[in-house]
Amino acid sequence: MSTPSTILLTDLLSLSPLELQAKLNGIYEHSPWVAESAFPDETVVQSLKSLQDVFRVMKKAVGGASLDRKITLLKEHPDLCKRAAVDMEGLTASSREEQAKAKLGQLTEEEYSFFTKTNDEYRSKFGFPFILAVRNATKQTVLQAIKARVKNTYEREFAASLAQVHKIAWMRLIAMIDLPESNRGFLTCHVLDTAGGCPAANMRIELYRLNDGRPTFIQSYVTNEDGRLCGGPALKGNDFQVGTYQWIFYVGDYFSSTNVDTSGCPFFERSTDSVRY
Repeated sequence: MSTPSTILLTDLLSLSPLELQAKLNGIYEHSPWVAESAFPDETVVQSLKSLQDVFRVMKKAVGGASLDRKITLLKEHPDLCKRAAVDMEGLTASSREEQAKAKLGQLTEEEYSFFTKTNDEYRSKFGFPFILAVRNATKQTVLQAIKARVKNTYEREFAASLAQVHKIAWMRLIAMIDLPESNRGFLTCHVLDTAGGCPAANMRIELYRLNDGRPTFIQSYVTNEDGRLCGGPALKGNDFQVGTYQWIFYVGDYFSSTNVDTSGCPFFERSTDSVRY
């Protein structure tokens, strides 16, 4: 099965049914039948006007499949948290990339033991692997999710697993599209002084990217009169990548500069906010 490569949306929408089937055969794990069922002829393909349309038609194809085929689709997904190289055999390139981004090969012995034990319980109860869209998740997200979902009824978990399969497919579709830089999103912040009821002007801020919990400094900023970053977004285009970012706000210095009465030892010098995008 081919590995999806990036393509302009306009080019994707101009493909023939057979070309579209081939291009999207890996969107649903080891299940090229989804693309084949979704795009059987020119009538369907010519009705596609957006990436959302492509996803909607593929999702509908899964929804119209038999129960047995849906269960097979779930079973095509790999177990998460595989560590040994031999365990990686059989994973699609997309699955390898998704699990790597979530650091699922870096579980501690205790975490790995918990996951394998709970995963065995999950498989025994439901008959299919635990599925979670992990492209933008962390290993903590995975561990907490399986801990909660192993308690579900079969009906609820079957629906939850299919929802995760569709989420994975949507993320893979998005990753496939070669977007213009202007459409790649951006990272910025707007700071408000809720005590004073105004924008927090002239506040010093630092931005870091967290890699395995270790911060890498990106840049420092000072907010303008509207409490926004001078010069526009902190990151945009190709510079704004999926990951965890940490903002540090020097609120102690800010309030000192506004003539607000503070104690000799302010209790709140800095505010830290870590967010995964």
